[in-house]
Amino acid sequence: MTWEPGRLDDQHHLTEADPGGMLLAVAASAAQVRTGRRAAVEAGVDRLVGQGRPRAVVVAGMGTAGLTGDILAAVCGNGVPLPIMTLRSYQLPGWIGATDLVIAVSATGDEEETVSLAVQAVRRGCGLLAVCPPGSPLEAVAVQASAIHVPVRPDGPPRAALWLLTIPVIVAASALGLVTAGPEVFERVAATLEDIANRCRPSSESFVNPGKSLAMDLAESIPMIWGSSPVARAAAYRLACQLNETGKYPAVFGELPEAGHNQVAALEGPLAERDIFADTAGPTLRLVMLRDVEEHPQVTRQREASLRLARDRDVPVSELAAEGLHPLERLAALVGLADYAATYLALGYALDPTPVATITELRARVSQ
Repeated sequence: MTWEPGRLDDQHHLTEADPGGMLLAVAASAAQVRTGRRAAVEAGVDRLVGQGRPRAVVVAGMGTAGLTGDILAAVCGNGVPLPIMTLRSYQLPGWIGATDLVIAVSATGDEEETVSLAVQAVRRGCGLLAVCPPGSPLEAVAVQASAIHVPVRPDGPPRAALWLLTIPVIVAASALGLVTAGPEVFERVAATLEDIANRCRPSSESFVNPGKSLAMDLAESIPMIWGSSPVARAAAYRLACQLNETGKYPAVFGELPEAGHNQVAALEGPLAERDIFADTAGPTLRLVMLRDVEEHPQVTRQREASLRLARDRDVPVSELAAEGLHPLERLAALVGLADYAATYLALGYALDPTPVATITELRARVSQ
C-alpha cells in the first residue's frame, strides 16, 4: 500500500474506491443532527425531569456510542452539578444505584457489553434511557423496564452515526438542566457540519479542501494527537479512532496537561528524527494539536511551549482550532474535519474506508 496524494483529486478513484459510501455518510452529519433531535423530542426525553435530577449520569456504549459519553461530559463542562462518566465494559461499578441515570447508547442495539450494562442498571433500579434501533435487544430491555427509548436507525457503519447517537443524549441533558442547548444551538451545529461538508466535498481540490489537506499532512507519519480542553480532547480521541477504523492507520491520542508529563518525551526519540539523506524515508512523528477557546491558562502555555519544542526539533506540526459559541458547535467544527480527513487518508492509500475485517474477525474469534 502506497500513499499517492493525486488520488484525492481523481473523482473516478474517489467513487470507485469508496463503494460503501463513507464520504456520503460523513456528508450526512448535519441531517443526523436534525433527525436525532427530532427523535429525542418525539420520544419524550423531557419525561426524565419527572424522575428528578440523578445523582450521577453514566453513559454506556462501545466505540462511537461510547464517545457520546465523552462528548456529553465535554459539552456540559466543569460546572455541571453531578458526575458524568462513560462505561465501555461489561460491569457496572458497585456504587451505581437507584438514584443514578444510565444512558445506554448503541448504533446496532446488540453489543453484548452495552446490553449487559443496561440489564444491570434495571436490576439495580437505576433510571434508564436507551438510544438504539427499534426491534433490537437493547430496546427490549428498555421496553421491559418501562424506560424511555429513543429510536434511531443508522444508515451505514456505526462510526458514521456519531451525531445521530449523540444528539438525543444532549437533548436529554438539556431537559435535565445539565447544559443549555435550545433548538437554535442544534441548528447552528447542523450549519457548521454543512459548511464543512461543502468545503471538504470530493470535487473540491486538495489545495483548498481542508479534509484532503489534513489527510496529506497525516500520511506517512505517526500522528500524536492532543486536545487542549475537554471539547478538544473528545475531538482528538475521535480523530484517533477514525484514523484507526476508517483509515486503518495508527495514531496516538493524548490530552494536555497530561501529555506534557509523558508523550512529549517522544519528541526526543527515534521517530522524531528525520534523515534527509536516507534513500528510503521511514514514518516520522507528527504533532497534531486540537485547541479550543476554553483552555486553562496553564494549558495554553503548555500547548504553545509544546508546539515550539516540536518545531525546534523539526517535528511537523498540524494545528486545528475549534470555532463557535457553544461547546457543541466547537466540537462539531473539529469532528467534522476529522471524519473527512480519516476517510481521505484511506482513499489516498487506495483502501476502502468502510469495511473493518479485523474487528469482525476478532468478534468472531471471541464468540467461538
